[in-house]
Amino acid sequence: MPRCPVCDADVKLDTTPTAPFCSERCRLIDLGRWLDEAYAVPEKKPQSDEEEGDE
Repeated sequence: MPRCPVCDADVKLDTTPTAPFCSERCRLIDLGRWLDEAYAVPEKKPQSDEEEGDE
């Protein structure tokens, strides 16, 4: 059974309307973490011309 990413509670995906979260509270906590930039998607830094070997 999947677990809530915020509080680690069991989540029944077929009966829980807030899946993958166990509740609306956990869903909003997760949203707040994204908005506060506690989570971030890693960004690839572009290589400089010297690192690419195009001289």
